[in-house]
Amino acid sequence: MKMRDLLGLAAAVLATVSLLVSGVCGFDFYKLSLAWPPSACNTGRECIPYIPGMFTVHGLWPQYANDTAVPPYEKNPKCTTVTPTSPDQIPAVLQPIEEKLKENWPSFYPDKTTGARNDPAFWRHEWESHGMCSDYPDDTLGYFTETLNLAQNNNPLKVMGIQPDDKTLHEVKTISEAVKKNAKAYPQIVCNTLPGSTTLQLVEFRFCFKRAKPPSVLQDCPNKLAGTCKSETDEIRFPPAPPIS
Repeated sequence: MKMRDLLGLAAAVLATVSLLVSGVCGFDFYKLSLAWPPSACNTGRECIPYIPGMFTVHGLWPQYANDTAVPPYEKNPKCTTVTPTSPDQIPAVLQPIEEKLKENWPSFYPDKTTGARNDPAFWRHEWESHGMCSDYPDDTLGYFTETLNLAQNNNPLKVMGIQPDDKTLHEVKTISEAVKKNAKAYPQIVCNTLPGSTTLQLVEFRFCFKRAKPPSVLQDCPNKLAGTCKSETDEIRFPPAPPIS
């Protein structure tokens, strides 16, 4: 066996051991979901006053091979043999990276009760829904830090071949093929529809990663489309952020 093959085998063994040590088994890959705030906030839903003109993190989700999400720990406690970090500890645990989270993983929908921005509630939701059954059940800081690293190192704007504008319509397949060429993997394109019209727009962009701790190697997403996009021939908007008043 060649040295290169031995090194590859050793790396695979180490990755497997790392996953076993984490106490989490049963899922197949991760999906990094990145939101495009201008499309999420132009459909009539109330948003925070400042709409970022960059992709922001929605979440990092463990997925089964058939592209269904691993159920939350509350409904699926056997997803890990390790006792996960309690969601109540989120504010204290994330304090070292809180400012970075506010910038890159914001909640742009106001709290229904207070009307104010509530980022910690969003982070708590993502932890309860996805993080507790990830490979980081007892390492909340690691889960959020690695998600931020993935988002920083995988910017859709660098691989999509398009830039935001108000006028141009883009065929979904053209975007997907550009990403495949530039990032070597097909993404999942998520669309929504402008109210009172049939106009589709890009609202989320998702990268898929082979399961590892930390995840780093891209793979084709099993499903290229989600939301209201139904065909790769659909044409979609990629609107810019509104000007700051």
